[in-house]
Amino acid sequence: MKALVFGVDPDPVEAPPEDAPRLVQHLATTPMAIQEIDDPKLLGPDWAVLDTRLSGVCGSDTKQILMDFEDGGDSPMTALITFPQVLGHEVIATVAEAGPELTGIETGQRVVLNPWLSCAPRGIDPPCPACQAGDLSLCWNFTKGRLAAGIHSGNSADATGGFAEKLPAHQSMMFPVPDGMPDEVAVLADPFSVSLHAITRNPPPESGRVVVYGSGALGTTANAILHALYPGVEVATVAAWPAQAALAERLGATVFHHEPAEAVIGQLAEWSGAGREMLHPWEGLPLVHPGHIDVVYDTVGSPRTVEIDMRVLASKGRLVQLGVSAPGRFEWTPWYFKELRLLGSNAFGVEQVEGVRKHAMEHYFDLVTVGRIDLSGMLTHEFRLDEWRSAIRTLIDQGETGAIKVAFDFR
Repeated sequence: MKALVFGVDPDPVEAPPEDAPRLVQHLATTPMAIQEIDDPKLLGPDWAVLDTRLSGVCGSDTKQILMDFEDGGDSPMTALITFPQVLGHEVIATVAEAGPELTGIETGQRVVLNPWLSCAPRGIDPPCPACQAGDLSLCWNFTKGRLAAGIHSGNSADATGGFAEKLPAHQSMMFPVPDGMPDEVAVLADPFSVSLHAITRNPPPESGRVVVYGSGALGTTANAILHALYPGVEVATVAAWPAQAALAERLGATVFHHEPAEAVIGQLAEWSGAGREMLHPWEGLPLVHPGHIDVVYDTVGSPRTVEIDMRVLASKGRLVQLGVSAPGRFEWTPWYFKELRLLGSNAFGVEQVEGVRKHAMEHYFDLVTVGRIDLSGMLTHEFRLDEWRSAIRTLIDQGETGAIKVAFDFR
């Protein structure tokens, strides 16, 4: 099958100009290429082989492809993954081959990929405490069992992802797509689930004020979730690009531009009713104290966004970080001074929504079906797999292209 493989000698490409942006330079040299590799086989009687239909490009895929890690890349997460890799975990596919022990999944059926290579796909029984609790992204056994180390499809050498014509999936890794739901809607189940996990496990107070920092795929889905599940909450969004801002406004948010940082702090202070509480130190950015913003859902997670988050949050407010960027220095004095809660939010699993407990992707299908969630306009660009450099360049140039979610189309 044709696959886009990471961790191999790159295809030759014309070198960009010496003054080209850093990420454009990286795109020209990234260790990735289209290759012909063996078709996946059934990895067990309770596995399937899927034909890829659409595969979204996640922010984590983009960062890896562009090697967007300025600190030299000493992330401990490399202890949990194996190479070479076929990336892609936001997948809508058709079941091409079904193992004899699969139940509720049939050949020809459309499914969304639940990508976690947790205890069940690894053949580990009994499952670990995290998997028993439905916290699939916190599984204790990502380096054990019948698969090579990997957290989810696309970062295990044994479990190729959706940047290929076919991929393997375990029984627990597939949810049927409702009849009549377009692929373009179903493929958004993964980023929606990431935001659902962050918000429902760290919900805003009734009639509170929250900020969604960033308005890409996670910021857009976070806005939609807050509007649908917490209609009494006021939401502000910090957006970088006009297309993102327009979609955030359609979803009901008050939108502010992400630069300059001092203006962001001032605008969020005024919006939240804390304009008179903005204090100016001898140097650096202002501090809002005590503040009136209850929660910031940070979908960017850069040193600059975290620093702004902590300066605008109310005392004892919560910073929920669901996006991750390259680390760096930031001024963290407001963390202890305001007694803030800084909380990491890792992907998704089984979630509780309005008293109902089920997998996040099943909640997505339910909410879309009854019309409470509408993410139309979020999937902005589709490319063939052999156009992968153009797809990634579209994401680099979001300000000009208006890209929010980009996907590879195999149909």
